[in-house]
Amino acid sequence: MSSILIKNAQVVNEGTIQVFDIYVKDGRIEKLAPQIDIQADQEINAEGLHLLPGLIDDQVHFREPGLTYKANIFTESRAAVAGGTTSFMEMPNTVPNTLTQKLLQDKYDIGQDSSLANYSFFMGAANDNLDEVLKTNPRDVCGVKVFMGSSTGNMLVDNETALENIFRNSPTLIATHCEDEATIKANLAAYKEKYGENVTIDMHPLIRSAEACYLSSSKAVELAKKNNARLHILHISTGKETFLFDNSIPLDQKKITAEACIHHLWFSDEDYKTKGNYIKWNPAVKTAADRDQILKAVLDGHIDVIATDHAPHTIEEKEQAYLHAPSGGPLVQHALLALLDVVHQGKMTLEQLVQKTAHNTATCFQIEQRGFIREGYWADLVLVNLNKPYEVTRQNILSKCGWSPFENHTFTSTIEHTIVSGNLAYSSGQIIEVGSGHRLLFNR
Repeated sequence: MSSILIKNAQVVNEGTIQVFDIYVKDGRIEKLAPQIDIQADQEINAEGLHLLPGLIDDQVHFREPGLTYKANIFTESRAAVAGGTTSFMEMPNTVPNTLTQKLLQDKYDIGQDSSLANYSFFMGAANDNLDEVLKTNPRDVCGVKVFMGSSTGNMLVDNETALENIFRNSPTLIATHCEDEATIKANLAAYKEKYGENVTIDMHPLIRSAEACYLSSSKAVELAKKNNARLHILHISTGKETFLFDNSIPLDQKKITAEACIHHLWFSDEDYKTKGNYIKWNPAVKTAADRDQILKAVLDGHIDVIATDHAPHTIEEKEQAYLHAPSGGPLVQHALLALLDVVHQGKMTLEQLVQKTAHNTATCFQIEQRGFIREGYWADLVLVNLNKPYEVTRQNILSKCGWSPFENHTFTSTIEHTIVSGNLAYSSGQIIEVGSGHRLLFNR
């Protein structure tokens, strides 16, 4: 494994920004100091650049196995490292659904063979697979995913006894998708009765309503408190939900945590006019007031981490009528750039960005020796130029689906280099397909 010396970087880490040199050897940060004079296999002049811990994305859908016409672990991990995301945790609603330990291991095998980023995979829960869930090893699996709302295949957990058993007995963190199925079905029926097949995208946040989200999230919190479970609620999309969470205790003492996603921090229901199904997600993008409250909750500690819910579909699928177009979109390549725009807008600091995308994710999931720029830790690093604009075009999109909700947007910043477990994986617009991501381990 080669060594890398990074010179004169403005290092954003643990609440400070300081100019340091960083020496990386055998995959890890060997030395961090104001000046380092060591011969290395590669030297990067980082004058004028900011060095951040690589983003750790706790929620992606990379579509492998079974849905690889949309995406696969290789293509989406390429997009991730190009965007400064060095580690990801992937969801179980692939085909077949990841509902057995054997199917979970199959995904780890694919990750080992083809991922350019560090990886972990969630074990899936269903109404009838508790025995398999209980076999999950907390040391090397990020968590158990529970869909408390519509999902793909046999993954909607709507049996009360099954839910109780999962919350009471799960050997590790439970991550939930929270939307109340009965509320959504009733809303959809009412809109279809009025409009038939001509229901339109602007009705999406009314069908998958704020009420549906709050009913389900509050139920998950209640179950977690009752059973003393470790709960992490994904993609909070309403202002009201943010008040379900506590910001009065340190993150490492919290039993209940929450995630916000890029699209709920960037878009609002006004954007359906121009973006249409390309910003159709579950839970839905809602009002500007919801968006503003979610950002406030991120900054004041009610919400702990920022992720993407990267979930690609083909252009052909997205261009169907609203009722037939699937929910989800690609985000890993542009997540950091979007957040750096939020920094440029004065709504967030660089230190807060790093806290919510790397430090807190590592703490929340108890990831071993990642998420911080510290001597002895794995070298998962991204160098960014805050003052070099980057335009998203159809030609520079790396996700297999070939589109982005940010297409034709010019970001204020550019990703210059990404280092994954000590390997230079992306540099000056080029993917470097040497080495591979490592399996994440957890201090549990």
